[in-house]
Amino acid sequence: MAGVKTTREGQASARNQSGSSGPDGSITADGSARSERRAHLVVLAGELFAQKGYRATTVREIADAAGILSGSLYHHFDSKESIGDEILSSFINDVLADYRDAASSAGSPREVVEQIVRSTSRTLSRHRAALAMLQNDWNYFSTQDRFGYLRKALGEIERTWIAQFERGKEAGVFRADLDARLTYRLLRDVLWIPSQWGAASSSYSIDQVADAILALLFDGILNRAA
Repeated sequence: MAGVKTTREGQASARNQSGSSGPDGSITADGSARSERRAHLVVLAGELFAQKGYRATTVREIADAAGILSGSLYHHFDSKESIGDEILSSFINDVLADYRDAASSAGSPREVVEQIVRSTSRTLSRHRAALAMLQNDWNYFSTQDRFGYLRKALGEIERTWIAQFERGKEAGVFRADLDARLTYRLLRDVLWIPSQWGAASSSYSIDQVADAILALLFDGILNRAA
């Protein structure tokens, strides 16, 4: 039995050194380092995609930015599409989580809209590369089966907004003549814009931007006392 135990310990050690998952599913030390390298490559690629455009960026340029050979990149990703997929799926999953949490909160239409604006503002600020990719190369992504989940997600997001606006109209909270779809599309773009301000946005916090959007949405800019 002692020999069996030693063999098992040796196998476990070999697995750990190779960077595979431990028996409890945890990442070993070498696997963690590999994961960090992968995450670093995703960040570098995202920056290039945002600056140059997804289609215009090559695998070699990503590898050069990382200081590695192009072939080494394929130890982490099987294609440029895999990198783009990781960036965009992470972004869209976070956004959908925000919307689903808000819609399931049982709040009033106004409260749900406020929650969406605030949570989405925070999420968008963490995914600026993904936003730039969608804005610059949406015509490409929207035609690719691999990225079909983006169209489905945007459809769910639109339905969530429209549902809250219609709820608000029925409850008399929002104007009866409100065009829910048009209002959603305007607000979607307003929410996306601050994340692309770059250095100019540093003078405003995420909460300040969200407050300003909500003030415009619910109060407008007219001085009603005038």
